[in-house]
Amino acid sequence: MLHRHAKAACAAFAAVGALVLAGLPGSANAAPASAADTLGVGKASPELLRAMQRDLGVTAGQATARLVNEAEAGAVAGRLQNALGRDFAGAWVQGADSGTLTVATTDAADVPGIRAQGARALVVPHTLKQLDATLAKIDKAAVGKTAIAVPVRFVDVRANKVTLQAVRQGDAQALVTAAGVDASAVRIEKSAQQPRPLYDIRGGDAYYMNGSGRCSVGFAITRGTQQGFATAGHCGQAGTTTTGYNQAAQGSFQASTFPGRDTAWVATNANWTATPNVAGSSVQVAGSTQAAVGASVCRSGSTTGWHCGTIQQHNTSVTYPEGTISGVTRTTVCAEPGDSGGSFISGSQAQGVTSGGSGNCSSGGTTFYQPINPLLQGYGLTLKTTTDPGPGPGPGPGEPGGTWAAGTVYATGAQVTYGGATYRCLQGHQAQSGWEPPNVPALWQRV
Repeated sequence: MLHRHAKAACAAFAAVGALVLAGLPGSANAAPASAADTLGVGKASPELLRAMQRDLGVTAGQATARLVNEAEAGAVAGRLQNALGRDFAGAWVQGADSGTLTVATTDAADVPGIRAQGARALVVPHTLKQLDATLAKIDKAAVGKTAIAVPVRFVDVRANKVTLQAVRQGDAQALVTAAGVDASAVRIEKSAQQPRPLYDIRGGDAYYMNGSGRCSVGFAITRGTQQGFATAGHCGQAGTTTTGYNQAAQGSFQASTFPGRDTAWVATNANWTATPNVAGSSVQVAGSTQAAVGASVCRSGSTTGWHCGTIQQHNTSVTYPEGTISGVTRTTVCAEPGDSGGSFISGSQAQGVTSGGSGNCSSGGTTFYQPINPLLQGYGLTLKTTTDPGPGPGPGPGEPGGTWAAGTVYATGAQVTYGGATYRCLQGHQAQSGWEPPNVPALWQRV
């Protein structure tokens, strides 16, 4: 259903490339950018595309089309989520090239409107808000040995259920009873997986904590004039010193949260410069727009390098031996010890930092990442990106700038004013110069 967008966007990339090569400046009167253009799909690196082909079993053409369709799907899903309001029950993409977007609702009257946006409509019994509330109640009841016995709990929008994974079904059923939730909204899966944080003590690249344990850099950030990087909280505590891949003095952890969340950031010394690069390759970060369920996502870590898979569920709770963390994203990407803290990226959009998981990159596995936007917001950090086009067109003469501000993290549904108009956010992201609401209809809808 989204294939037409892929063709149009690919044609647009060719036109944009010609302008760049010719050195022509952008026009203040240019048409608003497409979703794929806004999210920098055309900047996807050869390394990332090759990893997608290998791990997702797709062709080069399907890999490129997939990123274009996923960018467009995110914008369509955001518009529909805002339009459906309390009826909204989730959205996801599917197909080798992510050409089908499904949007779920609890009201059959919404179906024509969903189809009019080029999406497949599905009527289900539970809203996303109801499922989120059910998971919250279950998480509250999951303490001590109960949490360890049922280590993975998530909202599965495709099944319209809260899914619990446990070795013994009875443990999961007991948790549902203790939580006092509607059993019809819960599904139990038997699973032998025992997720754990992905750190170890051994040599290799990346960075080292207190000269011994090793983790991976997530994404470069700034905080005012201070440079540094985001990573996983379980890698170190505030005050933990770090050395780089070359064993040179690097910096120290400024803040860290684990368990509960798995977030941290490291401030580096003047010898280290923040760049938008990932893993020393040509992969570069253009933003932090959250990808949809079903979308492709790739991970870079110091142990296993590049590996790709798909986003299974957002809003997942997982219990490690050290405790429970909530709000992480579950993926089919593999990872191994030492990959912790490393980058999860979809196309050129940062998604999160590697937290933990189960399995390995020989037999396959499941990996969780801590979403990057809440991490940035929680510590007041700004993601280092390639996008620095200078000031956009801005408001007209005599009009106030409004409440929109670069560097602010916005969630889907958030409202801002800009240039005398009101806009509603379609996809969660950290705002940056050039992404003013009138310029990026993939991220903002005028209301």
